[in-house]
Amino acid sequence: MDEKNKKIKKPRGVARLISGKCIACGGRCEAACPKGCITMEDNGEPIIETKDCIGCGKCVKICPSEAIEMYLTPEELELLKQWKAQKAAGPKVEEAEELTEEEAAILAKISEYKGVWVFVEQTGGEAATVSWELLGVGADLAKTLGVELCAVVIGDKVEHLCDESFYHGASKSYLIDDPVFHNYRTESYYKSVCYLVEKYKPEILLTGATGLGRDVAGAVATRLRTGLTADCTGLAIDDKRFLLQTRPAFGGNIMATIVTERTRPQMSTVRSHVMPMPERDATRSGEIIRESSPVREEDILTKVLEVIDDRREGADAVDVAAADIIVSGGRGMLSGENFGILQELADELGGVVGCSRAAVEAGYMPLERQVGQTGKTVRPKIYIACAISGAIQHLVGMQDSDVIIAINRDRSAAIFEVATYGIVGDVFKVVPSITNRLKELRCKKAS
Repeated sequence: MDEKNKKIKKPRGVARLISGKCIACGGRCEAACPKGCITMEDNGEPIIETKDCIGCGKCVKICPSEAIEMYLTPEELELLKQWKAQKAAGPKVEEAEELTEEEAAILAKISEYKGVWVFVEQTGGEAATVSWELLGVGADLAKTLGVELCAVVIGDKVEHLCDESFYHGASKSYLIDDPVFHNYRTESYYKSVCYLVEKYKPEILLTGATGLGRDVAGAVATRLRTGLTADCTGLAIDDKRFLLQTRPAFGGNIMATIVTERTRPQMSTVRSHVMPMPERDATRSGEIIRESSPVREEDILTKVLEVIDDRREGADAVDVAAADIIVSGGRGMLSGENFGILQELADELGGVVGCSRAAVEAGYMPLERQVGQTGKTVRPKIYIACAISGAIQHLVGMQDSDVIIAINRDRSAAIFEVATYGIVGDVFKVVPSITNRLKELRCKKAS
């Protein structure tokens, strides 16, 4: 081949940080880099070793603030110009022709899968709230992909949940209604989900990160030999139709974005209250696809003899995940008795008391009150963080609160970075002062 007709290779360039645009999101670019050439400074900004950069552009795509760009030298810019001219003048060649035989086979296989599915978790005919939240984010994913949003409803006498799924955004619902599903058992549920997936081939399957959801999702992913990303805090679609699944990694110290490139469906679990609840519209309707159960009772080894409700009742039964106002305390509260001042403030506001992992480990509060990566994920209208430093493990569980008020004597505490309002001061003086002021305002209003 002579020099004139030699095929020009498209220059990639190298990644470069745009000054002043980084928002210190938690190291998504570092997690996305396949060569490990990005490290994070103490202030949360990336340091890019350009000599190791291969120009893949993954850090550019994952950056939420568009703070990274691909830089090309003048020589590379001229080469890019020549490449575009050669491409425009040459014959149209399908991109698949540039792939290896194995890659082309994988691409052909995954292209058969279309649609976004949400598994509707239910117990006794009552759906888990996270299922409707997933329909909200699922609608955004389906719109980006240009496909249908569908619900999967499995149970006994649960057809009403199909209608409810339409009210929350689904256009189609796959229903398997049979007495064999009266009580949840892994074998019956996962085999039924696999049956539907193998028949209808969705490209994305979302489930709630509950005990039941994690159990069925893990079994389904294992059976289908596909990827599963647990406890996602963010879901998006890239320009290759891949599902970008963001979750805390390495003990919550960074945010990793995971992609399932070679298998389908792409599966994720998401905790309750991580995604916003979509608006319910009872005028919506959709199509119900009724399927027969591929599972028979005699084929299931596990039998349910008795169901025991272990939900706590009484004064100690507090669901922090469902509260609109949460007053949380950390290790800086110094003792369990000191949480009494937080309870007084919570009572005055009509809220509940939560805590950080450090407070649980210190024995100040019970585990069911913990907010964070290993506790509950919350989205209250008001979240008051008292003597909480703001470790990323805690932030991922409460950073989507509508209003965050932080009280801490350390003005450099990380909690102030996500706070709507910050108070630098002694929590043992600030909290009682706020409580007393609220009582005074209430008394004035009553009089």
